[in-house]
Amino acid sequence: MNTLLVANRGEIALRVMRTAHRLGWTCVAVFTDLDADAPHVRAADRAVRVSSYLDVEEVVAAAQGSGAGFVHPGYGFLSERAPFARALAGAGITLVGPSAEVMDAMGRKDAAREVALAAGVPVVPSYALDDDPDSLAYPVLVKAAAGGGGKGMRVVRSAAELPDARAAAAREAASSFGDDTLLIEKYVESGRHIEVQVVGDTHGTVLHFFERDCSTQRRHQKVLEEAPAPTISEEQRTAITSSAVALAAQCGYTGAGTVEFLLDNATGEFYFLEMNTRLQVEHPVTEEVVRVDGGRVDLVELQLRVATGEPLGIDQDDVTLEGHAIEARVYAEDSFNGFLPQAGRTSIVRWGSGEGIRVDHALEPEQEVSTSYDPMLGKVIAWGRDRDAARRTLVAALDGTAILGITTNTGFLRTLAASDEFGDATIDTAWLDRHEVPVPDAGLARVFAAWTEVLLDTAGTTGPWRADGWRMGADPAPDVVPLGDELLVVDRHRGTVTHDERSHDVRLVSAADHTVHLLVDGIAEQAVLNVQRDRVDVVHRGQRWVWERPDPFGDHVHAAGDGTLLAPMPGTVLAVNVAEGQAVAEGETLGVMEAMKMELALRAPFAGTVTSVGAAAGDQVKLGALLFVVEEDA
Repeated sequence: MNTLLVANRGEIALRVMRTAHRLGWTCVAVFTDLDADAPHVRAADRAVRVSSYLDVEEVVAAAQGSGAGFVHPGYGFLSERAPFARALAGAGITLVGPSAEVMDAMGRKDAAREVALAAGVPVVPSYALDDDPDSLAYPVLVKAAAGGGGKGMRVVRSAAELPDARAAAAREAASSFGDDTLLIEKYVESGRHIEVQVVGDTHGTVLHFFERDCSTQRRHQKVLEEAPAPTISEEQRTAITSSAVALAAQCGYTGAGTVEFLLDNATGEFYFLEMNTRLQVEHPVTEEVVRVDGGRVDLVELQLRVATGEPLGIDQDDVTLEGHAIEARVYAEDSFNGFLPQAGRTSIVRWGSGEGIRVDHALEPEQEVSTSYDPMLGKVIAWGRDRDAARRTLVAALDGTAILGITTNTGFLRTLAASDEFGDATIDTAWLDRHEVPVPDAGLARVFAAWTEVLLDTAGTTGPWRADGWRMGADPAPDVVPLGDELLVVDRHRGTVTHDERSHDVRLVSAADHTVHLLVDGIAEQAVLNVQRDRVDVVHRGQRWVWERPDPFGDHVHAAGDGTLLAPMPGTVLAVNVAEGQAVAEGETLGVMEAMKMELALRAPFAGTVTSVGAAAGDQVKLGALLFVVEEDA
């Protein structure tokens, strides 16, 4: 009986298996071809291949074939699909979650709204779809009745905008959920997203496990979550949690679920938004602060016990709070470049660790990150005695998180968590849509990269840029390190790194296993680096930078086949030997440039005519500057 198939992947599959194994359950994984050697597959007792995590028939067949009596859906994928719940029930398998009927009632925003009204729970004022657009009190929110995650939502500020907004929301809803039904509601300009964790058993008991604040979100996608909510009063907490329990009881809810509310900052009123009939991504912050009989709560354990028919066995008074917890979602995305999704192979993966830090992840070194699945790589959770302690612990944990090989949003999360606005809890649900988080300064990362390159040289690693340091009757010469199109001067004798005419005092504290600790201008700093022949990959305070390392002995002085010669390194043009219109032979020297006491001849890649000369003798040029163009003879 205690065989559990986890119908999911990544960190949530590992997290469910961790509790199931602790309770003595046998775990079965499902996987696609892309995930054949994924961490969740290796963690399971056995695994079954499926063509898609979304294929109901295949997942149900995998449960039957593996002898699983229970299926945990995690979140996403099939977790809120009523047809999946019915198919499992038909096969005699228990879903670790609510019934298909409850999913039908609460999975759609329009149906859930009716349940909330029946339970006496306040809902956002709404309008009928056929109401005269001129009669609406703007702004309003057009949103999909099915699904969630911010898809199919549009804020409308005038009657003239409504037709286009409805059409766009309907298209997105149909594409995302297969259902283009819409709702139109009052739009709260400044609000807080408050959600309540509830658990119901099969014996009629429904309890709340307090609330979370998920107001720090971008375009309705959560970024940072915390528990308990930092800005509500005890009276509001009592009213909101009581409403959540009433709603769950009204629909006969079993298992773990989340009831979401919007708190209007202007009026202090709260409104029911929706119910998620599954475990939430942010459930760890609840587990970190909620105590049952003095110990931390394990929501997955409660889910499994409810699924086997056990009563919760506790009263609401047994559930208490201790401290504060904040979670940061680490995504494969470039937050400072349009939040573009990223893919590729990791090289080094380090997660923050220490007292009060929890990390749920399924990311390893040398792991291929695909765009085929959700870009979330893991979650960093910090606990503290109070909110400020938890926030400082989270910043430290993100400082210690370094993912190289692909770009993540860790630096963005670190900057946001350290900001005054988040520290003061003034961020509302639309703050990130109105404000830009400042891009971290690359200066200290460059200092780390330059110092480490020189450190590697002195440790015996040789390369074309290594200086011998010899000077007659003087201190050793400094090393000049090119990073992208910038030059840094590293003086090991004086302990300085100079860049953009600013000199930093630097002292090495330690260096081991790609991690370098420096005192920079008297402040302790840490970075993780991967220095390769052609590039240096640096993560400092969570933010990743990549700089090319020019190679004067390589063949990339000109682009293959097109006769364009670019500066292979920043430096000085010493000579220009040709003029536009001049015929040249293959291999003829067109000019000479110097950088770091080395001269490099720029030669014609083939016989032809010079059509462009981009620099004159004495010019300082950056890496990649166009120097010559040769048009090949017919």
